[in-house]
Amino acid sequence: METNANYTSFVAVGDSFTEGMSDLLPDGSYRGWADLLAARLAARTPGFRYANLAVRGKLIGQIVEEQVGLAAAMKPDLVTLVGGLNDTLRPKVDMGRVRGLLTEAVERLAPACGRLVLMRSPGRNGPVMERFRPRMEELFTVVDELAAAHGALVVDLYGAPALGDQRMWDVDRLHLTAEGHRRVAEAVRQTLGLAADDEDDDWRTELPPGAPERWLARRTGDARFARQHLGPWVMRRVTGRSSGDGRAAKRPELLPYEVRDLTSQDPTRQDRTP
Repeated sequence: METNANYTSFVAVGDSFTEGMSDLLPDGSYRGWADLLAARLAARTPGFRYANLAVRGKLIGQIVEEQVGLAAAMKPDLVTLVGGLNDTLRPKVDMGRVRGLLTEAVERLAPACGRLVLMRSPGRNGPVMERFRPRMEELFTVVDELAAAHGALVVDLYGAPALGDQRMWDVDRLHLTAEGHRRVAEAVRQTLGLAADDEDDDWRTELPPGAPERWLARRTGDARFARQHLGPWVMRRVTGRSSGDGRAAKRPELLPYEVRDLTSQDPTRQDRTP
């Protein structure tokens, strides 16, 4: 495997993070870091092909069963695999099983592509993060070990203070904003050995200090979050349902990528600010 290569094809594998939630476009679809990365790679290479197999809510077992075989069969130059985090957020999780499934995914994908990229996912600062931090760090240890064993790259977003900033996260507190996804795309690009276009535009740059949030506004936001996002999420866990049930991947085939207008809705809009 090599870095700074001329990538002609890219397949993204994973869950909602790779699908692009919550980087919403005006037509109601989601963009996300993988689409942004594909656009940048396509601008370098005529005939560039892209598939995004990621579907929201998928556990690592579902990713292995539904996506890994398809991605391996496409034999692309580049594959990104981000999975297992949804498992760590469940009330009960068998981390040994997660390790085994992630190992299977890497063992099948690494020989089938020119470059495999894994990720230490970002975490939003706050009490929820602290509760699940041990599981996440156990998952990331597995990611590091598999990358070392199979020659994969690791994009380390977990330790970046900028991506832990609550302002980088949507109102559901689970998914990045448009600016967060833009930074992830740039982080992957630089990990691949492709230089930033603007030396001053570093994805690690922290946001300027914001005005302290008033107590009432904070409590109102907490109540809205519980009603609109936490409650439905808990009900899906209780009933065994997933937000991805019955949903197809947004780009299931490895086809030429036409760079369209990827301008997202204004991420500073009041109703989408964490």
